[in-house]
Amino acid sequence: MSLIPKFAEYAAAFEKAFESDDWSVVEPFFDEEAVYEIGAPLLGATRCEDRKAILAWFPDVLDRFDRLFDRRELTLLDGPKEENGEVWIRGSATYRKEGLPDFVLVLEETVRFKDGRIIHLEDTYTDAMIAETDAYLRAHGAQLGFEFPEN
Repeated sequence: MSLIPKFAEYAAAFEKAFESDDWSVVEPFFDEEAVYEIGAPLLGATRCEDRKAILAWFPDVLDRFDRLFDRRELTLLDGPKEENGEVWIRGSATYRKEGLPDFVLVLEETVRFKDGRIIHLEDTYTDAMIAETDAYLRAHGAQLGFEFPEN
C-alpha cells in the first residue's frame, strides 16, 4: 500500500495545526521515538528526538519565523515520490510581509514511516538556500522581529 496518502494526511493535519495551534491533530502521525532532522541551524536547532520534542518544536519555530510574516504560501515543486518506506517531496514556502520583499524558501522533505507512523522526518536545504535565508534575515529580520538564536 502506498504511503503517499498517509503523507498527504499528515501534511493536511500540519496545516490545520498551523492555523489553529492545536498540535494534537499531528501527534498521532508520529511514533514516540521519532526523530526530526531540521536542517536549518539558523532557526536554533538541528535535531529533535522523540514525538514530544518534535511537537514542542513545531509551534516554537513557527512563532519565531513563519508567523512573523503576514502570509505563507506553499507550493509543491516535485513529488511526492515513494521509495523504500519513505516519501520525498521538494517544495517551497513563499513568505510575504507588507513593506518587505517576498522570501521564497525551498526545501526537500523526506518522511520515513514504520507501521503507519513517522519515525524519521528530515528537511534538507541547499547551502545556497541557507545563505539566502541568512542574508534575508540579516537584512529584514529586525523589521520582522526575528531574533537570531544564540550559539
